[in-house]
Amino acid sequence: MARSPAETAVLNRAKARLDRLDFYPEPVRIDRVRILHTPWLFRIPGFRRFHGYEVGPLILIKRPLDQVREDLIVHELCHVWQDQHRRWRMWTSYLYRGYRNNPHEIEARRAAAETR
Repeated sequence: MARSPAETAVLNRAKARLDRLDFYPEPVRIDRVRILHTPWLFRIPGFRRFHGYEVGPLILIKRPLDQVREDLIVHELCHVWQDQHRRWRMWTSYLYRGYRNNPHEIEARRAAAETR
């Protein structure tokens, strides 16, 4: 399924923001990234507190794309970037570090804030 023009535009803007950072040796690759509006996921206990969620090349969002702040897409695209460079380290870190003070979450928050 092809991306919508709105999806392509927001991913390009988010990528341009992340490209200003030097977190990883190569820039984030967005050729396979998709943004999907999946409100049902965020009704599941454990996901209710989130507005977005990254699973590999998929960015899942609670609200329709036109209602989502670009900072959220930058945050989730940073997770895509982390996944592209250190998948197992990132995913296992949530098991032993939790969410709030996880270095990958801190880095994604920082990416959104520093590129605003």
